[in-house]
Amino acid sequence: MFCGTSAMGVFEAIILGLIQGLTEFLPVSSSGHLEIGKALLGVDAERSLLFTVLVHGATVLSTLVVFRRDLASLILGIFSKEDNGARSFIAKILVSMAPVLIVGLFFKPQVEALFDGHIRFVGLMLWVTASLLFLATVSRNRGKRIGFVDALVIGLAQAVAVVPGISRSGATIATGLMLGNDRKEVARFSFLMVIIPILGANILDIRDYDPGATVDMSWIALSTGFIAAFLSGWLACRWMIRLVQRGRLSYFAMYCLLIGALAIFFAR
Repeated sequence: MFCGTSAMGVFEAIILGLIQGLTEFLPVSSSGHLEIGKALLGVDAERSLLFTVLVHGATVLSTLVVFRRDLASLILGIFSKEDNGARSFIAKILVSMAPVLIVGLFFKPQVEALFDGHIRFVGLMLWVTASLLFLATVSRNRGKRIGFVDALVIGLAQAVAVVPGISRSGATIATGLMLGNDRKEVARFSFLMVIIPILGANILDIRDYDPGATVDMSWIALSTGFIAAFLSGWLACRWMIRLVQRGRLSYFAMYCLLIGALAIFFAR
């Protein structure tokens, strides 16, 4: 039986920040875990738009820190006279963003309706994530480079992953691996492709920000939530890169099966 909702304090902000940071990059669904975490803690984090924007911004910042050399190389490569692959890689990133952009522009109300404490639904979608990870585990790794068609298909997986319970990193990485792409390149592509969509979503949220519709939160709670999300996101991002390269996704598949089953059983 899940609790009712209340305002968020420092403890709850730290816990939800840790959940956001860890699960944004680990293939276990950050949105699904946040929904479960809010229900267990009895807080109404969804009404605190500022908190949501901050913790998502923290995970983007952690991605920028981890991939700072890659990003610098891509930016310099754009202006290089030599064909170093940077312009092609960025073009593929832009192609991958198209599906989630369409979802964000035309289906935002329908997606937001799913983030309303539907814990049983989250559990079922965690099973979908588990299935994708199992399929990726048994897929043959042909080590090929990501092409434009691959980028679009991976982008479609990212668009589907806006549903709470379906892991964004899990869906995109699993799709890339099932397409036979190189493990290291899939991990790099999956984490870099999310930067602009998250920043875009945050900008839209800030545009619609209504201070009167949010839960009162202290700056200490907001700051600690941000720091918790950044540090846990930084660690999870580095860890996940190694796990993908070693092909150890089956553990997360079993975890998603277990958490999904518990969510379905206890949701009342």
